[in-house]
Formats: sequence, C-alpha cells, structure tokens
Amino acid sequence: MNRYLEIARSLSDLIAKGSLRPGDPIPSIRQASAQHRVGNGTVVHAYGVLEAQGLIESRPRSGYYVSQSRGLRELPEVALRRPTLVEGNNQARLHKILGDLTASKTTFLGSSFVDPSLFPLKALQKELIASMRDPSFSAPVQDSLLGLPRLRRAIAHRYLELGYAVPTDEIIITNGGMEAIYLALKAVTKPGDLVLIDSPMYFAGLQLLEQLYLRTVEVPTNPGDGLDLGQLDKTLHQHKVAACLLMTNCHNPLGFSMSEDKKNALVKLLEKHQVPLVENDVYTELQFDLRHVRAAKAFDRSGLVLHCGSFTKSLAPGYQIGWLATGKFRERVARLKFVTTFDTNTPTQAAIAHYMQYGSYDRHLRKLRGELQSRLAGMTSAVEKYFPAGTRHTQPKGGFVLWIQLPQAVDAFALFDLAATSNVGIAPGPIFSASRGYQNFIRLNCSRAWTPTMDKTIAWLGHQVRRLM
Repeated sequence: MNRYLEIARSLSDLIAKGSLRPGDPIPSIRQASAQHRVGNGTVVHAYGVLEAQGLIESRPRSGYYVSQSRGLRELPEVALRRPTLVEGNNQARLHKILGDLTASKTTFLGSSFVDPSLFPLKALQKELIASMRDPSFSAPVQDSLLGLPRLRRAIAHRYLELGYAVPTDEIIITNGGMEAIYLALKAVTKPGDLVLIDSPMYFAGLQLLEQLYLRTVEVPTNPGDGLDLGQLDKTLHQHKVAACLLMTNCHNPLGFSMSEDKKNALVKLLEKHQVPLVENDVYTELQFDLRHVRAAKAFDRSGLVLHCGSFTKSLAPGYQIGWLATGKFRERVARLKFVTTFDTNTPTQAAIAHYMQYGSYDRHLRKLRGELQSRLAGMTSAVEKYFPAGTRHTQPKGGFVLWIQLPQAVDAFALFDLAATSNVGIAPGPIFSASRGYQNFIRLNCSRAWTPTMDKTIAWLGHQVRRLM
C-alpha cells in the first residue's frame, strides 16, 4: 500500500474508534512527516484524502483538526421523486450550452475533462513515436476490427488485477468510451425501445440516446449508494425495458460507487427480467477508496452485462481509446463495429499497450487519484466557505466532479448565464436530465490545480448565487 494511504488509514481508524474526537488537533505536516519518516508531500496527500472524506479540516494559521461537522454534511436531495417516462426531449438548449462550455476561455468548471497536466503525455508520446516506426504497425484486418491483440490482452490482465476475469475474446477496442456505449446500445436495442437510465445522468449519454431514437425512463438515484433496487424491480415490471444504461463506479455527476453486494443484487435482478445492462465504467480507475470496488461485470454469469471502459479519463485523454467487454453479444457488436468505424487507431493502441506493460501504469494512477482527491477537497472546502446556507454537495468516492444543490430560489440556467459573462463555465443541472429536472443544481469540475485565482473564482460564484436568491 502507498505510504500516504497507510497514514490516512491509521488516522481514519483513530477517528472511527473515538481516540480522536471532533475538534481534536492532529499532528502538523512537519510533525507527521518526522513521525512517519516521509516527505511533507506524502503527508499532504494523506491529509487531502481525509479532507475529501470529511474526516478532518484545515483552519487558517492554526493547523488540522478532526472535523466538527463529521458525518453531519447533508447530501443533495434526490430531486426526482419517482421513475419518469420521457417520450421526447428537445436538446436545442443543451447544444448551445455545450458550445458555451467549450468556448469558455478562463475557467473550465463545467467540462468533463481532467486537467491534462495530470497525465504522462510525454511518456505516451515516446511510445506513440516508437509504435509508428514498428514495421508490424500495419495490422491484419481481424486486428483492425477487434483491436490489437496485445492491448486486448493487457485489458484482460487488468481485469484480473482488479479481481475478476473477462476473456480476451470478449474484448473489442473502440474509439473511446462513447463508441463503446453506442455499440452496446445498438447491439441490444432498436429505435423506439425503452431504456432505463439513472437520474441525474451524464449529458453526453442523453444525447446519444436521442440520436438512437430511444425512449427513456429515468429512475431516481441516491447520491450515497445509487438506485433503489426495489423501485427498479417495480419499474421493470411496469415497463417493457430493452436495456439499462447505468454508471456504477465514480458516478458522473454524483460521485458514488455502488457497493459490490448491491451490484451483485443488481445483476441478479436484471438476469431475472432478462434485461441487458450497459455498464458505463469509464471512471472506475479514479476510485479513492483503498480497496478497489469491482464493476457489476464481475458478477455477470449470463453474459447480459456489456462493460464499457476507456483510457480517456485515466491515462490518455487525446488518444480516444476505449473498449467494450461484450458478454454474449460479441458477434452483434463485431458486426456493428465493421459497418460503423471498422477500426481503431493502431499506433495509439500500441502505445497504450506498451505503457501498460512497461510504463508504471499503477504508479501513475496512484499519483492521479491522490491529486484529484486533494483538488476535490480544495473545491469542497471553498464551496462550503463561499456558498450560502442551504447549499448541499456530494461527497464523491472517486472522479473529479462535485454535484451541488443550490437553495431552491436559485435557477441554474440563470447562474450559468451570469458565469458565462465572466468566461466561467459551469454545468447546469437540467442538462443531466431527460425530463429537464434539477433546476437548482450545478456540477463543477474539480481537477484543476487549486490557485488563488481559482479560490477567487469560487468566491465570485458563491456571490452570484447569493444575488440570485
């Protein structure tokens, strides 16, 4: 286990047992560094983990203390009260908002992309150049369609490292995570079918469902642990559902990871109803917990789970390499891949495969997770400091986004328009809902380095929230 995680675990155990109580001071960074015989940076990472978990808090010019509000933070409400069938959805405003987010030149708080400085881009570039010089770079047709065998083997090996087995033959390389989701949905649905989705849901997925002419039934999702399986069972009895599209790890925008027991029960429930699960798991490598929580795919015994992964959020954002573990739908997916994009960039596949085998992938991920957790803690503290009373926020178990419920009187679109005038991009809540709910919710990207400018931006944003009240 990494040293900063060991330090975080030892302190969290003392807090859990009551040896350290709310308000008690904890050792300074210098004291902890000497006590554990590590560098200051290791202690900073450890304290960042504990801050993100709400266990400790820093006080200016005073030091670190066990959080007084530990366990008392209120999660955002489950704004959707019951499953909602959505027959149509006008996405015109969503397209404009996405364009505005892309055009935001100063602060990218609304984007879904990790700060690129956190990725080993130079190392990957060397791998890419080397792969293009490889005389075997022209892949056979079969490899072009399914993906390079050595990358597929590397992904299969990664599954084993995470605690479950997926056969290499089941893995098809795709042009990013979105193509994986597209192929999975195309394989198990036809236009007009009903797809069950969690709510709120990542807006690109909503766009994809619209493009495929699929109807949706939104099911309320708890920010702490996900879907209510009893409610899901009832919904599946009431509606003829062709597939479920769900995110079970590091949910975007809610940040939770569903427990393994609950995932196991979910898979068994869907098997009972014979409903395929398209599992969007592109953030799984960004989990903060010391023990990696496996995907629902780990409990699939009937081949009904189509598991969608990607390196975009964890390693290579510009390479657009993802994959789909197809379950029993391999032949359908292969045919669809053949008639759509046919192949996936071979040199980038080779570069990622080589990096995974020889480039310290796990070390990179440990550093990335620690940095994201620290930055998320900084954003969380600033929101608590600058936003008005009545604001609620999630407590993410991974990823890099914060879902915020504003006081009832605040309109997220109005705040979005105000922020845009100052070149600050935020993501308004209604774009995460096919039924355009979440009128007083926003999502913030927390992956950027915490600077005085960023602190001022969040203070300014909190002031605008107060104005809109």
